[in-house]
Amino acid sequence: MHISRRDVLAGMGGMAIAAAIPPLHDHAYAHFHTHPSRPPQELPRRPDFSIPEDVTFLNCAYTHPLPDAAAHAMAEYAYARARPGAVMTGTSELAARVRSDFARLINARAAEIAFIPNTSTGENLVVNGLRIAERARSGINVVTDALHFEGALIHLDALQRERGLEVRTVMPKDHRIDIADLARVVDRNTALIEVSLVAMYNGFQHDLKAVSDLAHAHGAYVYADIIQGAGAVPIDVQASGVDFCACAGFKWLMSDFGLGFLYAREDLLDGVVRRSQWGYHSAVAMATHFLPYDAPGDRFFTWEAGADAGATFEVGSRANGALAALGASLPYILSIGVENIQAHRQPLLRRLRDEMPRLGFEPVTPPATTSPLITFAMRDGRDVAARLRAARVNARVASNYIRLSPSVFNDMGDIERLLEALS
Repeated sequence: MHISRRDVLAGMGGMAIAAAIPPLHDHAYAHFHTHPSRPPQELPRRPDFSIPEDVTFLNCAYTHPLPDAAAHAMAEYAYARARPGAVMTGTSELAARVRSDFARLINARAAEIAFIPNTSTGENLVVNGLRIAERARSGINVVTDALHFEGALIHLDALQRERGLEVRTVMPKDHRIDIADLARVVDRNTALIEVSLVAMYNGFQHDLKAVSDLAHAHGAYVYADIIQGAGAVPIDVQASGVDFCACAGFKWLMSDFGLGFLYAREDLLDGVVRRSQWGYHSAVAMATHFLPYDAPGDRFFTWEAGADAGATFEVGSRANGALAALGASLPYILSIGVENIQAHRQPLLRRLRDEMPRLGFEPVTPPATTSPLITFAMRDGRDVAARLRAARVNARVASNYIRLSPSVFNDMGDIERLLEALS
């Protein structure tokens, strides 16, 4: 899809729109062109975002701000949709590029990536595809842990209540899940181990290879929720051996709600994991045989099922606004490098770990964790929330914890403003 800014302005009211919409760019590297001397890996990158100068944003584990390039891509799409007769082309090509970029991000093949509307849909597709509910009374079990995403825990608990599925849940010790505790409850009847690569509560990060090795030694499979990891920590699905993983795009992939990704190992498709839904994306070819000038056929309609992850799990239309954003945000992330993103935040997290306890906050993130968020427990968060609002600091404040999650646009000054607000 391409629509020029001139077309947008002509169709939507000229100068009023021009004042509201910054110049649109063809790809994610707009700021690299305006600042050619700055290498893509240089951090922080606050100029790439439109965060107000008086706002300190440390809440990316909740939802990440859009980079300007992604916002502009969504604006191009929105104004093309709003303008009857505007030519929108290249959506299929964009989807192929986004699929390929995400595959590159996690070291997968594009054929192993499906678009999904959200992470929970991915988890449901895997559980349904492995026929977990159908096999629940045959003696199988599913192993998970208490730090796993709450939506997935609800799903498994519902299957336990309604279908009699045995769900074995490992509890954390010292705010982490010990692989030895997982190993104690995995046996030959374990069909699936479900974990969150990075725990949404406190950032604990599993050793995904260790979890996969444990599962495979007992004939089980592994599903990982990677929404708090993809784009923020290096992920290599080939090296880890994970069987399935899923995420949405609105957190560390710096896109919008409504579109994400499901990875499934290619050798498990249409065999170990079956299709639990069908639609037009399931087919790689289709034809009618009853309309004028149609080729004759034995049936009025024929089609051929595809075999890759997209054909296995996708059924209908995608969120093309979020797809447009991903078309800019994924190249942006890849150009910086996830390893550089991870390294950039470590001094910020160390400063928080050193200083927050002095202000009365109890760290509940394991000390060796390098994931993108850090959490501190507290008795009552009402005063904390009020202080941060007054200081224009955006963080996740719950009744009994505060979660801080800096990104590529944050620097030590942001951390100091938070600490000052809480002092």
